[in-house]
Amino acid sequence: MRAVIIGATGGIGRALTEALAERTDVTQVYALSRSGETAAHPKVVACEIDILDEKSVSTAATSASANGPIELAIVASGVLSSGPDLQPEKSYRHQSRAAFEQVFAVNTIGPALVAKHFLPVMPRQGRAVFAALSARVGSISDNRIGGWHAYRASKAALNMLIRNYAIEQARRNPDFIAASLHPGTVDTDLSAPFQGNVPDKQLFSPQQSAAHLLSVIDDLTPNNSGKAFDWAGAEIPA
Repeated sequence: MRAVIIGATGGIGRALTEALAERTDVTQVYALSRSGETAAHPKVVACEIDILDEKSVSTAATSASANGPIELAIVASGVLSSGPDLQPEKSYRHQSRAAFEQVFAVNTIGPALVAKHFLPVMPRQGRAVFAALSARVGSISDNRIGGWHAYRASKAALNMLIRNYAIEQARRNPDFIAASLHPGTVDTDLSAPFQGNVPDKQLFSPQQSAAHLLSVIDDLTPNNSGKAFDWAGAEIPA
């Protein structure tokens, strides 16, 4: 299996790269990031990608598929906050166009561009998985406290895209699977400002998270395609 991790220098992305590289069923891991850096391992190939630059995404897809189709692609990039100018909104009064544009660019538009260029280089027959890290807060029916408007909306939109890809790709390959994955709260830079009320047993290390996510991916079937799942494999309602 040839695997691609987009966002491979983030906490979860790096852990996924390292975990996949140790698996005997994986022959190559393409670790894609803006810096082009990665963990040193003979199976790992580092490539640069900017998911907001379509030419960069296209070039990365061509490079990663040069030796054959990609059987597993995971989009592990995302943004929740960035300094005082980008923080999850507690009220609609705090919404801004700039924040929505920044959050949607990374969490929704970027993965869409990745799908545009990586889905065509995935197998036309046999098992293939396209997964993106989403969030439970992207569930509309599970939203009971509101807030975090841009982030919630960007993840809900991402989940809709995953559903779309599942429908479209099933016509091309009946064994294709597209899924949104909620990693839980992971001890990374993304969640660091929001860990205060998270019990220790519910705060995962990146390595724990990677193990959970890969276990969920391994258990997915085409009947699960287009759906969202949490780190334990439980389906998240739309």
